[in-house]
Amino acid sequence: MKKIVYIGFAVTVSACSGSKLAAVRPDAVAPTVVTQKTPHDTDDPAIWVDPKNPSASLIIGTDKDSDGGLYVYDLSGKIIRKSIPLKRPNNVDVAYGLEISGQKTDIVATTERETNSLRVFSLPDLTPVDNGGIALFDGETERSPMGIAFYTSENGKIYAIVGRKTGPSEHYLWQYELSDSGNGGVKASVVRKFGKFSGKKEIEAIAVDNEAKFVYCSDETVGIRKYYADPKASNEELAFFGQTGFASDHEGIAIYKTGEKTGYILISNQQANTFMVYPREGIPGKPNEHPLLAEVPVSTIECDGADAISLPLNSVFPQGFLVAMSNGMVFHLYDWRQIQQRIDAQRN
Repeated sequence: MKKIVYIGFAVTVSACSGSKLAAVRPDAVAPTVVTQKTPHDTDDPAIWVDPKNPSASLIIGTDKDSDGGLYVYDLSGKIIRKSIPLKRPNNVDVAYGLEISGQKTDIVATTERETNSLRVFSLPDLTPVDNGGIALFDGETERSPMGIAFYTSENGKIYAIVGRKTGPSEHYLWQYELSDSGNGGVKASVVRKFGKFSGKKEIEAIAVDNEAKFVYCSDETVGIRKYYADPKASNEELAFFGQTGFASDHEGIAIYKTGEKTGYILISNQQANTFMVYPREGIPGKPNEHPLLAEVPVSTIECDGADAISLPLNSVFPQGFLVAMSNGMVFHLYDWRQIQQRIDAQRN
C-alpha cells in the first residue's frame, strides 16, 4: 500500500465559508502529499524545477490575505521559506533565466491585489527584485489583478500575462515584457492587450503552454478561452471549450506534457471537486478542438489553483505530479501515475 504523507491536514471551509460544499467522492484520488498549513488561505501554486537536482525542486504557493505572502514547500510538503508580507497575493507563476544585472535569474511572481501590483522574487532564495512592486493596469478603473502566467519567447524574452477581478468584454488580459531595471531589479512594460470576457463572473486562472505557444484562461461559469501567447501573433480567440459539464466555476489550469506538443490540459471543476481533462494537442488535424477526455475526482475541496510537472523528480514522483490548492490552507500533491490511471480507464 502506498504511503501517504499528511502534514497538518484537515478539511475545513476557508475560502468559501457559507457556501454549500460538494463532498469528496468515495472514489476520489488520494493525495500522496499534503502540505503544511499556511496561516490564512491558500490560493494558487507554481512549481520550480531545480536544474541541478530535481529532487530539490520546490512548490511556491500563495497565502491570499492582507497579511499573506508566498510560501515555499519542498516535495515532502514542508514549508521551508516565506516571503516578505504581501497584501493579498493571488496567483503565482515561475520563469527561468531572466537577466538581472548580467546574471541569469529564475523568478517567481505573484499579483498583489490590494496594491494593484506585480511582485517579483528571485529563486530559490525568494529575494524581492521588483523595487517594491510593479504597477498593473495603470490608468484603468478596473484593476485588482488576479491571474498571472509567464511566457518565454524563443529569443529568451519573458512576458507576464495578467488578468483582473473584473474588466471589459475585450482586452481583459494585459501582457507585460519583463526586463532589467538597471538597479538590480525588474521592470515591466505593456506590449499587448487582448482577450474576451463574458462578464458573468471573473477570469482568475491563466496558464501558458510555452512550447506550443498558447495561453489558456478560465472564464468562470462559462468556459476556457485559448489564445496565442506570443505578443507578435494574432489576438484572435483560437478556441472556447469546456462550456459544459462543470458544476459552476472553471478554475485552476494545469498542463501536463507527455511530448513536445502532446499531453493534457486539466481544469479544476471547483464545486464538484474534480478535474476535467482535455487533450493538449487537440484532435488530429484540428489542434484547437479540445474535447473532454476524462473527469478525475480528487480529494481537494473547492480547488482554486493548480500546476503540473511531468519530469521525474524522485522515487515518490517518478512521472511528476499534479499540485492543487484545497480549502484547509493546504496544497495537495498527486502522484501523476494515479491521475493517468483514471484518465486511461475512461479513454479505454
